[in-house]
Amino acid sequence: MALTDEDVLRIEGKAEAIRETILDMLVAAGSGHTAGPLGMSDIFASFYFHILKHDPTKPDWEERDILILSNGHIVPVRYSAMAHAGYFPVEECLTLRKFGSRLQGHPERLRLPGLETTSGPLGEGLSQAAAIAYAFRMDGKKNNVYVLMGDGEQDEGNVWEAVMWAGKEKLNSLTAVIDRNNIQIDGMTEDIMPLESLRAKYEAFGWHVLEVNGHDVRAFIGAVEEAKSIFEKPVCIIAHTIPGKGVPEIEFDYKWHGKPPTAEEAKRFMQQLRSGAGRVPNEYA
Repeated sequence: MALTDEDVLRIEGKAEAIRETILDMLVAAGSGHTAGPLGMSDIFASFYFHILKHDPTKPDWEERDILILSNGHIVPVRYSAMAHAGYFPVEECLTLRKFGSRLQGHPERLRLPGLETTSGPLGEGLSQAAAIAYAFRMDGKKNNVYVLMGDGEQDEGNVWEAVMWAGKEKLNSLTAVIDRNNIQIDGMTEDIMPLESLRAKYEAFGWHVLEVNGHDVRAFIGAVEEAKSIFEKPVCIIAHTIPGKGVPEIEFDYKWHGKPPTAEEAKRFMQQLRSGAGRVPNEYA
């Protein structure tokens, strides 16, 4: 699908609305993760408002693309994107982490239509996505399968079992997106457990790898379109992002990985979001 300038502006506007809703829901919950969801808003807006073949009125539509969130702790961004896309009322986002809510702190598949898997323990999403892609191949189906992972999640050994198997099976309908924001709960990734060269590692296991600025809507969507043209390998998109994107005082601060803002902080953060004061990306992020 051709991407027009109007499409880019529309998707960027959705990303900002998603970010604002994330702040509202975290304040209402009094707990949750801030940095990752804000950093992934452009990517989720790109998926739900341009890339995915999906229907909010028929979340189990058999022809839909599959989107799996492996690092389930950033689920506020998925809930926000789904709400703005019409899966449920935006107001329901304020029930995040409340007792009995459909919007739990980690996504639960049976609670909310439109969630493909339950995720909490890190490292499982790629195995699930690879198995789904393999099953689609067995059934002769053409559905695209996408899985979103954190970069800190690459510390998990079962990620690499799935990387090897998907590469071996040449699962070309599978695209993995790594949120390369360089933070995890205890600090910077390269201090905790160095990942580089992440690209070379995936390539060594038979994947086609693309790197892109995860905040550049046009570039990210272009990478996904390129992924569809790769017929002999699974594709990994390393999306360089800024954790806490749009709120300068928390950008690249790992302490905001798993910390929600207070009401007063959120008011200040919202002003920064609306002023467009966030850090300008470099080549990748």
